[in-house]
Amino acid sequence: MSPGRLRGPAGRRSSGRSGRRLVAAAGAGVSGLTAAGAARLAYSVLSRRPPGGTKAWSRTNHRGEPVTLLEGPAAAAGAIAGVLAWAGLRTVAGSVHGPAGVSAAWRVAAAMTVAGSGAAGFGAYDDLAGSSDRRGFRGHLGALRHGEVTTGAVKLGGIGATGIASAALVGGDAADLVINAGLVAGLANLLNLLDLRPGRAIKAAIASGALIAWPAGRHRAGATGPEGTRATALLPPLAAALALLPEDLGERAMLGDAGANALGAMLGAAASSGLSRPARVALLAVIAGLTAASEKVSFTAVIARTPALRRLDMLGRRPVPPEPAVLIPVQRLADQHGGGRPGRPAENTDIAPPRE
Repeated sequence: MSPGRLRGPAGRRSSGRSGRRLVAAAGAGVSGLTAAGAARLAYSVLSRRPPGGTKAWSRTNHRGEPVTLLEGPAAAAGAIAGVLAWAGLRTVAGSVHGPAGVSAAWRVAAAMTVAGSGAAGFGAYDDLAGSSDRRGFRGHLGALRHGEVTTGAVKLGGIGATGIASAALVGGDAADLVINAGLVAGLANLLNLLDLRPGRAIKAAIASGALIAWPAGRHRAGATGPEGTRATALLPPLAAALALLPEDLGERAMLGDAGANALGAMLGAAASSGLSRPARVALLAVIAGLTAASEKVSFTAVIARTPALRRLDMLGRRPVPPEPAVLIPVQRLADQHGGGRPGRPAENTDIAPPRE
């Protein structure tokens, strides 16, 4: 009996799996390109006619140079457009993925769209109407205890509600609802905490996306549809962010609350749809730990002290200029008089201020 006859049914099953993977890869690629193109288009349109005027979206970065926050709404718009294109392409390929795949795709897309649009909206509100007087959970909750409702508190509450709505679309029992809402809100907040230097939040999003996609891609058909449904859903928001990375690294623009919150929330919704419960609990614990640590330590200081993180953080960025030495007047006088010892110059009298 020939080998071809022996593996007839198995060969058809293998061909079916290969076809599903090919369609999933093609759909993910097209949706990623859609997201990237929509993000660039949105950024171009918004830059020409910023809502509320250019000044409303202008900020000063860590170098004291002007940047725009319009990258954030553009990234959110591109990510949402890409996710909807991804679900639409999977609907077109319904004959390959089957009804379960189509239903799963639209459920994931709806959860990610709600998460992204809600986080972007509340983030933009904080960008435009907020101030830097109160920071972090402790600052906003402290203000609430004194009867002051900050824009940051409104944003935190709004993104929390957005997380619950997104989690409800994903489905599951009460425990799943709590875990998934925490992932959406937690990742939205964490990426925003990292948006302090050029490209940092986007690099963190890419790393997070890779960690989420690996176990999600290995997961076989189940309650949320065929394999690959959730893993490929991560590509549109990451592609939208990557399309605007040159603006971010070039220090012309930054994600701001609107972009960082939206990107994190969409990654959280994708994780809610694709990871097992133990994996989601572990991810939520890591997010909670990092968020708590941010109230006590500076992520920027930790990165600066860690060589590997510092190299990754500086990848693609403009070099940090060396800080000029500052002469202390008393030491300058000592230098002029030989350090108090006739005939000998003073040594090591130039003292530079410490780095950040």
